[in-house]
Amino acid sequence: MKIAVLPGDGIGTEIVAEAVKVLKALDLQFEMEEAPVGGAAYDAAGHPLPEATLNLAKQADAILFGAVGDWKYDKLDRPLRPEQAILGLRKHLGLFANFRPAICYEQLTHASSLKPELVAGLDILIIRELTGDIYFGQPRGRRVATDGHFPGAEEAFDTMRYSRPEIERIARVAFEAARKRHKRVTSVDKANVLETFQLWKDVVTEVHKDYPDIELDHMYVDNAAMQLVKEPKRFDVVVTGNMFGDILSDEASMLTGSIGMLPSASLNDKKQGLYEPSHGSAPDIAGKGVANPLATILSAAMMLRFSLNQPEAADRIEAAVKKVLAQGLRTPDIYSESTTKVGTREMGEAVVKALG
Repeated sequence: MKIAVLPGDGIGTEIVAEAVKVLKALDLQFEMEEAPVGGAAYDAAGHPLPEATLNLAKQADAILFGAVGDWKYDKLDRPLRPEQAILGLRKHLGLFANFRPAICYEQLTHASSLKPELVAGLDILIIRELTGDIYFGQPRGRRVATDGHFPGAEEAFDTMRYSRPEIERIARVAFEAARKRHKRVTSVDKANVLETFQLWKDVVTEVHKDYPDIELDHMYVDNAAMQLVKEPKRFDVVVTGNMFGDILSDEASMLTGSIGMLPSASLNDKKQGLYEPSHGSAPDIAGKGVANPLATILSAAMMLRFSLNQPEAADRIEAAVKKVLAQGLRTPDIYSESTTKVGTREMGEAVVKALG
């Protein structure tokens, strides 16, 4: 089993180190190779996704990814910014299905932004289409407007577009996932305004005919955003497009107590996957040893389950995380007065110890 380890920038190096420590404690036969990505790769090789890093990712069974980005790179041309690395990996590896579970652990109900009774037992799976939509649609750019409200003024434009095959495959992923859960899918769109999402709704409805055992409902994205904070436990599997999924999954993260608890997986049709925490590189706390590594450790568990066919090992990691939380250990983002504050390294070591 070959794992490409891409720590990236900011706290990426710190949190990935703890996930690697946990993986090594499992006594499984991994081949792990590290490479620079994002701003670190730009500094080393002049590009956020160097050819050597991309080739390593292509050859690996799975990729353990930290985070990319730093304010100091914001003035670079867009193709050279750190964030282009993750977009490039999605494109070159065909990582079209993003899984973001939002689980509120019993010990963290009081850390959530919502009342404990609204989030206790919360378990949502957001499935986001990852390679289409406005993030990748062409044409895009900047120009002088020739029509509209302000002809002659500078304008910028992006294109939202989806094809039927793109929608069909992500819909099937969602329905298959629901079969292993509570058999409910909510498809989130904006079909009342956007032609793109009228097609989305039509195609999801058609694919649903092949899954009569699954309950399907449709919800506009603005209502979905409201329902996530009003009645979050009404959701089981949520499937949506790239931009809406980006926004809703970050919103859902705060239901769990901290975005530092939210893992994610991005898969292609061969089950090759990129596994990363849902949070960013947090350069403001980099090097301080206070970042929460649990989202990255839980991402490693998802990697074992989805790409490396090691579900028992994944179960061990997830059980160890629950045990550590039950012991009252907390990084600053989830700390409360009745718990014990620990740093990044201490939390990782505690998970290793809890593996037994």
